[in-house]
Amino acid sequence: MGSASNSVVKLVVAAIKRANALRLVAAIAFGSVLAGCAQSPKRLYHWEAFQAQLYEYFKADSSSPEEQLRLLDAQLEKARARNAPLPPGFRAHLAMIYLRLGRDGEAKQELEAEKVNFPESAPYMDFLLKRMTVPKS
Repeated sequence: MGSASNSVVKLVVAAIKRANALRLVAAIAFGSVLAGCAQSPKRLYHWEAFQAQLYEYFKADSSSPEEQLRLLDAQLEKARARNAPLPPGFRAHLAMIYLRLGRDGEAKQELEAEKVNFPESAPYMDFLLKRMTVPKS
């Protein structure tokens, strides 16, 4: 009788272990499904192709300032359409292109906007704005 009860106990323990393993597998599968359905976090800024365009600018590619301005304006419109904030440096880079095109007033507006949107850039933006008002010799 002792060996029969030991066999039953062993069968019950094995069944419990299998049930726990199945519960674990089911919990992992359920968690994976939930994680797969989760939305990706919203991006902080609308980067789009800004970094690639900035790289091309500093690489001294063959695109003209007018072409670069067209690309930045398109990115600006997409950001506005999505109500997404522009990334740091976007307006300052836009100002640099405006300066290359001789559009100083628009450049000044963009530098001021960069300073308002990113207060940590204020010292550098003030430096650039001051350099704009100093007559070039």
